[in-house]
Amino acid sequence: MPIESLLRAPLRRATVAGVLLASAATPASAETLREALARAYQGNPTLTGQRAAQRATDENVPIARASGLPGVNVNGALTENAIQATNSFLNPARSATGNAQLSIPLFQGGAVRNGVRAAEARVDAGRATLRGTEASLFTNVVVAYMNVLRDEAIVGLNTQNVRVLETNLSASRDRFQVGDLTRTDVAQSEARLALARAQLQSAEAQLISSRETYLNVVGDPPGALEQPPVLPNLPASPDAAVTAALANNPQIAAAKKAREASRYDVGVARAARLPRVSAVGQGNYFNYLNSAPAAVTGTPIPNAVTTATAGLQLTLPLFQGGRPAAQVRQAQALESQAIENVTATERGVIAQARSAYAIWRSSQQVIASAETAVNANKLSLEGVRAENSVGTRTVLDILNAEQELLNSQVTLVTARRDAYVAGFALLAAMGAAEARDLGLDGGALYDPTINYRRVRGRINDFDSDETPQAVAPTTAAAPAQTATVRRVQDPLLDTNVDRSPALTTGAQSPNRQ
Repeated sequence: MPIESLLRAPLRRATVAGVLLASAATPASAETLREALARAYQGNPTLTGQRAAQRATDENVPIARASGLPGVNVNGALTENAIQATNSFLNPARSATGNAQLSIPLFQGGAVRNGVRAAEARVDAGRATLRGTEASLFTNVVVAYMNVLRDEAIVGLNTQNVRVLETNLSASRDRFQVGDLTRTDVAQSEARLALARAQLQSAEAQLISSRETYLNVVGDPPGALEQPPVLPNLPASPDAAVTAALANNPQIAAAKKAREASRYDVGVARAARLPRVSAVGQGNYFNYLNSAPAAVTGTPIPNAVTTATAGLQLTLPLFQGGRPAAQVRQAQALESQAIENVTATERGVIAQARSAYAIWRSSQQVIASAETAVNANKLSLEGVRAENSVGTRTVLDILNAEQELLNSQVTLVTARRDAYVAGFALLAAMGAAEARDLGLDGGALYDPTINYRRVRGRINDFDSDETPQAVAPTTAAAPAQTATVRRVQDPLLDTNVDRSPALTTGAQSPNRQ
């Protein structure tokens, strides 16, 4: 696949959405991967919690802007002089005072500008982090979905194997009674049945664990899961995967925005040692509540006085004990850390993309080999059974052939799961496994910019949102998951291991001599 086609995001998203839309055309009773992804998108607490964290990050912008907006303070006091001085010409019994102050920042050394830019960069980083959370959640949903499918198939195969071995053991005991088989043949059948039952118990426990994980991630127990759709637009080479990942991976975008924000933080720290200029205004009101003397030295004393002042205020830091310099060095060190984090994130994404590609390609090859092995083992089992019917093969040969077929079928089921999970992880690393790429149903997609536009310009000190309520549903009422599966039918495995008729009546059997 050409690299250019991977970078055409609108086309890629439309294709992925189209594939998942096709998976919706299934029976009403079936549950598709697309439906599981949609439910997780609407109600997974990790994702809804990250959305709340992003809304909190949005508030850093109006918080930073507030430092550059006018501030108004009002103070008031009521004083009652319990003991009045006798040597004071103006000694009122009580007084009331009021004071109003207005301050308008004119120059803050760049602290406000850089603070707002840093906050906006962190908003962008938070949105990229939210995208990464979506991709991680969807990858977990795919893993849980495919694990359930894999484990249901394995339990079904092992259940069928146990059922066949039980029938075979019963037949072996009957043939032993008439002398066609020896005690060794019966013991071999008993041992193989015991081993099959142990494998079934282990498979059932794994299935229950996978179903509980699915319930945890999706929010609902898994129903009858349909096979997932084919993944589109998988890259043709690891280099193509890395190119797409470096251009679209949300983790890299978040790290770059965090680095940008840290650069603005240095400017905020440097502003602490620069002059600050503000326009200030102040009004004062005094009222002696008719308790002032009528006159002092013949001059009437007013009971109420109002004053007002206005001017400019300059603050010029001269010495702060080295604190501003330490803050600058600290901000520069954090910027250096953010720069290194970008490199570390890129390395991690590159490794993730290449590893997912290698696992995906390897799983494809395992699938081809396992399919060949399954077909060959089916022919082998039929041949061994036929040879047993003419006395050239033993019951143990049949048991071994059936076990090899079962193992190859389990390998095939596991490889298909691994290939799909690796393919989706590869799309996630390439930035193509988010809600906007999947075309999910269930309402409009969450848009983090709506809340940002809502709060950015708000300056009301008494504003607030509604009391937070839980968004994601609890799973406490969901029943404990079981290992019950739909019966898996493989015509070859659903027959007795030893299908040959009794060769003698037992009188001439070697074990009766």
